[in-house]
Amino acid sequence: MDTLDAIAEVIGIDIGGTGIKLGRFDRQGTCQQSLTIDTPQPATPEAVVAAVAEAIATLDPQKECLAIGIGVPGPVDKSGKISRIAINLSNWKDVPLAPWLEETTGRPVILENDANCAGLGEFWIGAGRSYHDMLLLTLGTGVGGAIILNGELFTGRHGTAGELGLMTVEMYGHECNSGNRGSLEQQLSIPAIRRRSKLDPQKLGHLAESGNRQALEFWHNYGHRLGAGLANLIYIFTPEAIVIGGGISKSFSFFIPATLAEVEQRVLPTSREGLEILVAELGNQAGMVGAAKLAWTCQTL
Repeated sequence: MDTLDAIAEVIGIDIGGTGIKLGRFDRQGTCQQSLTIDTPQPATPEAVVAAVAEAIATLDPQKECLAIGIGVPGPVDKSGKISRIAINLSNWKDVPLAPWLEETTGRPVILENDANCAGLGEFWIGAGRSYHDMLLLTLGTGVGGAIILNGELFTGRHGTAGELGLMTVEMYGHECNSGNRGSLEQQLSIPAIRRRSKLDPQKLGHLAESGNRQALEFWHNYGHRLGAGLANLIYIFTPEAIVIGGGISKSFSFFIPATLAEVEQRVLPTSREGLEILVAELGNQAGMVGAAKLAWTCQTL
C-alpha cells in the first residue's frame, strides 16, 4: 500500500427517518470525522438530496474522499443506484439517489439497504469480523436482516433479498406493513413488545436489571420466540455466526439464554456446529460504517 492509498478516505452515510449520519473512513474502517444532521421534514427526495449534498460539502470541503456509500431505509435496485421505496420517507419511490448525488458531488455513489449496511459494518470491524458466513438480525421498530456468505453480502438477483424479519412464523398472526401476516417482525419488534407487555423495551430492560420477575419472564419468553425464528435461518444458511443488533439488543443478556436453549432444541447439531450468537458491537454507527465499506468496494474505484 503506497502513501497516497494509506491516507485515502471515503464517505459513509446512513439515512434515517429522523437523522442522517455521515463519516469519513479510511481503508481500515477508522472514522476520521463524523457529522449528524436532522432529516428534513417532510423527507422528500429533493429535500434529502439537498441536505445530504450540503452535509457532504461540510464534511469534505476539498473533495478529497474517493467515493460515497449510502444506507437507505428500504430496498434498492441491483445496480445500487435507485432507492426503490422507503416507507419512512415522503414520496420516496424509485428515487435515482445515486445519480443525483453523483452529479452534485462529482464522486461515485453506491446505495444499499440500511440493514445490509449494518451487516457489512459488523462484518468489517464489528462482532462479525472473525467470520466468513454471518447473519445480522436487527431488532427495533422493525426487524431487518443481512446475509454475508463467503465474505460477500448476498442480496439476490433483484437486490432485495435478506428481509429476514418478514419471514412467516405464525400463519394467522398479526398483520405486517409488508402485507404479510405473522412475520418474525410481528413477534420481536418494538410494537410487538408493546402489544404484549404494554411497556417499551427500554423500560423492560431496566426492570429486568432490578430483578423484576415479570420483566425477566417476559425476556425469557422473548428469547424463545427469537430462537424459534433463528432455527429456520440456521437450517437454511448454517452460518458461523448470528449477530443480534438494534435497540432491543441492549437486553441481550436477559433473552440470550432462552434463545440458545431454543436453538439447541430445534436445530440438529450438524446444522449448528460451531455456531456463535453474538451481540452487535457498533450500535447505531453500524449503518454508517457499512456504507463506508460499500464505498470501498464500489467497482468504480
